Amino acid sequence: MDAEKLRELDRRHLWHPYTAAAAAVAAHPVTRAEGVRLTLADGRELIDGMSSWWSAIHGYGHPRLDAAVRDQLGDMAHVMFGGLTHEPAVRLARRLAEMTGLPKVFLADSGSVAVEVAIKMAVQATGKSRLLTVKGGYHGDTFGAMSVCDPVNGMHHLFGGVLPAHVFADRPPADYGLRPGAPSASASRRRPAGPEISGGSSEPAIPGVSAEPAIPDEAYLRHLDVMVAQHAGELAAIIVEPVVQGAGGMRFYHPAYLRRLRELADEHGILLIADEIATAFGRTGEMFGCDHAGVRPDIMCVGKALTGGYLTMAAALCTEEVAERIGVLMHGPTFMANPLAAAVADASLTLLGERPWQEEVKRIEAALAEGLAPAAGAPGVRDVRVLGAIGVVETAEPVDVEKMQNVVMAHGVWLRPFGSLLYTMPPYCTGPGDLAAITGAMTAAVATLSP
Repeated sequence: MDAEKLRELDRRHLWHPYTAAAAAVAAHPVTRAEGVRLTLADGRELIDGMSSWWSAIHGYGHPRLDAAVRDQLGDMAHVMFGGLTHEPAVRLARRLAEMTGLPKVFLADSGSVAVEVAIKMAVQATGKSRLLTVKGGYHGDTFGAMSVCDPVNGMHHLFGGVLPAHVFADRPPADYGLRPGAPSASASRRRPAGPEISGGSSEPAIPGVSAEPAIPDEAYLRHLDVMVAQHAGELAAIIVEPVVQGAGGMRFYHPAYLRRLRELADEHGILLIADEIATAFGRTGEMFGCDHAGVRPDIMCVGKALTGGYLTMAAALCTEEVAERIGVLMHGPTFMANPLAAAVADASLTLLGERPWQEEVKRIEAALAEGLAPAAGAPGVRDVRVLGAIGVVETAEPVDVEKMQNVVMAHGVWLRPFGSLLYTMPPYCTGPGDLAAITGAMTAAVATLSP
């Protein structure tokens, strides 16, 4: 079909995410994805600055991952996981257990489902039904996951009357990562090293970029102490996104707050759930977001980049102790542990372990910080921040998505703004020229904002 026919049928039949059934803005048909580029039906090529919603960390059409799917397809595409098992699932579970230190692995269909399973694990293991989280968070769009998203400023306020009432601490102060365009050009990056939150190594400064202070907000730490103590008797678990609050606002917070939550969970006999759907597998500069604070959760959710963007799969992992307390876990997706997804996930994690992903992410971080510096202080811009392979421009007012998308597409880049955020999370293989194109498109889009 030609591009116009595709758009016409898409409008008639398809319902896209976070839109009305009759979307006001037409979707752009894609005919091919290779490397870091998307080819549209009208022939245009766009650099994908989104990694297909943060999942395609190796880019598109990687020969190793293509081969993993083809090889597995020669044996079987799927088999039920009730009473049966298979090598791809076993290999993947072993690898995840070794990477996380969490030996029990429940393979789920998506990130939201992994969060649902994690909540079920906590409820069954403790006999309690409430959770504590922080405002500004996002954990998915299914009902249990929605209940621990931001209740006021999140995407699910329409369902507030039917969701369980959980406990929400204040948002963590956004005091981590790099600030492009900050006045101090000589400040160096400081990250916590090992158990010492206030320690860490200094890295070469990026001109025009300052690091946030390595000293956490003591008032906020006391706030966490009070909130957990007040509700400890009714809490099954604390659930947070480690270090990065993703779709709830793309905010980066100090690892000390995560460490304090781990300490409070231990002190009060509460489980800690780390929602690593967006942060796992290197995106923040560490393999897992929890690594910034040197903590291990009782339950962890992973997804998105797990299969390298090839097939939908996620996982909820837990300790032996939690698994023993649960007994029979009452959850069983039809396509649980799909062999194709498990095979490509194992291949993707193998590839990640072989490639210099840490150097790649550092290179991306430096390029994003330098390239986005001109956006800092521009009219209509509230903040510019970078952490690992994540670059964010936060605007003072919600953006006109179609207008901003047209600007970045005119610069040969694909981004998907939302709310007051224009951001990028590019594949790790994105080269210097393409990174410059991404940041150039973002600064050009920012230049269209009204003062």
